Amino acid sequence: MYIAITRQHLGDNYHGSASDFIKYLEKENEGKAPEEQELFFNQTENDIDAQRVIAEIDANTSKLSKRDPKFYSIMVSPSQAELKHIGNDSEKLKEYTRELMKTYAASFYRDKEVTVKEVLYFAKLERERTYSEKDKAVKENQPIASKILALQHKIRDIKQGREHGDIGKLKEKIQALELEAPHKQHGKRIVPGMAKEGHQSHIHIIVSRKDVTNSHSLSPGSKFRTSETTLNGEKVKQGFDRDKFYRASEKTFDRQFGYRRNFVETYHARNLLDKNPKQFFAALLGLPTNEKQVAKQLLFKAGVHVPSIPTNKAQLAYKAMMQLKKGIGKAMESGSIGM
Repeated sequence: MYIAITRQHLGDNYHGSASDFIKYLEKENEGKAPEEQELFFNQTENDIDAQRVIAEIDANTSKLSKRDPKFYSIMVSPSQAELKHIGNDSEKLKEYTRELMKTYAASFYRDKEVTVKEVLYFAKLERERTYSEKDKAVKENQPIASKILALQHKIRDIKQGREHGDIGKLKEKIQALELEAPHKQHGKRIVPGMAKEGHQSHIHIIVSRKDVTNSHSLSPGSKFRTSETTLNGEKVKQGFDRDKFYRASEKTFDRQFGYRRNFVETYHARNLLDKNPKQFFAALLGLPTNEKQVAKQLLFKAGVHVPSIPTNKAQLAYKAMMQLKKGIGKAMESGSIGM
């Protein structure tokens, strides 16, 4: 499960409306008949239209300056294994989102408990994901892409009379290069913007920075992570606990759908890899044999070359460990392993 929280992006003019973000989320509905379109939902309602989402988020900004983000987006991206486990069922994903938002509310520390009833949010299911420049397949195809682009520019110059050459032969070279690309999908070279195959369902959530009463701020931003303050003579936590939210979110999925999560799929493993690679590999080394094999299979499917998981501490050489860390880290960034 890959979950990311992002603040509203504000340009130089500090345009505060949610309209641009909602327009982006409507991209999969373009060209579809009304009955085929995917509408928004919240904790208690389905089939909410985009205009209502914009109106309610834009109206819920009391006492926020023009430089303050008015909303945050949460992207919930289950892994292929998680989607397969629930049969890529859109209704189950919506059920999970509603449980997830209970966890989101509970991750705030205020003078009183925050519940999901106080959170103004709308969510939308998307069924497609596309390759980006960050994906391993795109990066490894890039040398071929550069050569093809150079040939295409040469063909254009010949057509415009700036160069001389045989366009036919240049096109044959391009076709040969396309065949050489290391990563293809349905026979075509993988490029940025190409839709990924397999189950790709994920959820986008837009959540207001203010609570439903438009009087209290509920910000999950990095500046508002948990800290301590003194209230009525006692030290209390305040802010938003991202670690608690991420850990609880995957536990919610596992409990709700009976999913058995391998070590390399966990948020805990991702944290270890970032902060203490040696401890990460030591934990990997200590897994039972069957779980270690599953871990290796998950890494292999994510495109991480693992000749063999170390069988003893002596094999955890620094250089080899850091090379493997780099590969796993890239797979995590692209959501391939699904942490």
